[in-house]
Amino acid sequence: MYVCGATVQGIPHIGHVRGALNYDVLRRWLVHSGLDVLMVRNVTDIDDKILTKAADAGRPWWEWAATHERAFEDAYTALGCLPPSIAPRATGHVTQMIELMRRLIDSGHAYAAEGNVYFSVTSFPDYGRLSGQRLDEMQQGETQSEGKRDPRDFTLWKRSKPGEPSWPTPWGPGRPGWHLECSAMATTYLGSEFDIHGGGVDLVFPHHENERAQSRAAGDGFARFWLHNAWVTLSGEKMSKSLGNVVSIPEMLRRHRAVELRYYLIQPHYRSTIEYSDAALSEAAQGYRRIEQFLRRVAGSAGEVRTGKVPMEFAEALDDDLGTPQAFAVLHNTVRDGNAALDAGDSAQAIALAESVRAMTDVLGVDPLSARWAEHGGAEAQALGELVHELLAARQRARAERDFATADTIRDQLTQAGIAVEDTPSGPMWTVRD
Repeated sequence: MYVCGATVQGIPHIGHVRGALNYDVLRRWLVHSGLDVLMVRNVTDIDDKILTKAADAGRPWWEWAATHERAFEDAYTALGCLPPSIAPRATGHVTQMIELMRRLIDSGHAYAAEGNVYFSVTSFPDYGRLSGQRLDEMQQGETQSEGKRDPRDFTLWKRSKPGEPSWPTPWGPGRPGWHLECSAMATTYLGSEFDIHGGGVDLVFPHHENERAQSRAAGDGFARFWLHNAWVTLSGEKMSKSLGNVVSIPEMLRRHRAVELRYYLIQPHYRSTIEYSDAALSEAAQGYRRIEQFLRRVAGSAGEVRTGKVPMEFAEALDDDLGTPQAFAVLHNTVRDGNAALDAGDSAQAIALAESVRAMTDVLGVDPLSARWAEHGGAEAQALGELVHELLAARQRARAERDFATADTIRDQLTQAGIAVEDTPSGPMWTVRD
């Protein structure tokens, strides 16, 4: 699978990482299902915005790109994304881009003019099929350049401008167009035809339409399936730096546990827009803590909870277009049943259900008992959880003995410490008050 990665022009926000998390879950599920997954996630490290922002900051373009590439990698790692098989950079694949342009020019699908190279859209009859666009109604969003035969043609190669980086080609020095680089990198590592191409819904046109056109025109089968994740919005607007409504990952991780942010972003269906709010994130965090508390309750009584098998309903949900909302419903139903088993004193059933919960959370990348989350920000929360659970267990014993004064005292102690306790049919649930 090939996933369109970041254009490393600035600090990542939650809109940037949502897609990476969606495709991380997909990859985990495919591996869990027994498949060997080769995943490529590219880095666009040369781009108009990178050049402009680096110049405004008075810094070299390559240093600006490298700095923000590391920021993206840090964000992916913090949120529990498995590393890609390879993360190729656009600037490292100019040779492959030149070869692709040569094939397109030789076959009559592209042409050089004034140092630029363009793809001839009308030479490819299937153009517009991916996005459903009509050729007579589409616009590439590019300015009309000298030598372009048709305004709908798109740029494969941009001729060099004074002060900008450039690479030599048979048609003159310049730098790659955005669409060209992904086709070159995808086929370099995955071959002429591969299974899945993923990216944001905003990339369907023109980026993915153009990738598909140039690749197939060159004779490559390219992607068999296309997946597009929806946006994260704030006040109904797509989250983007230009709108100023950015929620940066470093800032989010100062305010929230990384695993809870991951949980929040992967719970909706990947094709559904997420309308971000602090309240929605807090609600998701409470949902995650219910899972966490159940597993720790079982681990406290059994000593160890192994990773079992996922329920059939969970597997069916993820097999159906990665249906995470249904998968999470199965997960929470299992947690509810597990708490009921604990309350009824059925330890064997509680352990079996906990093992199933671990299997599901492992697929989703949010297993509370995994070394990953204990090592990265989970140790303190785990220690707090154990202390709270001891107090809640003492409170439950006091209530069972009708010693309500002691039970109330314990609850007051927790409240004063900033712990909110809610008594539910599945047992007491606690959260840290914001």
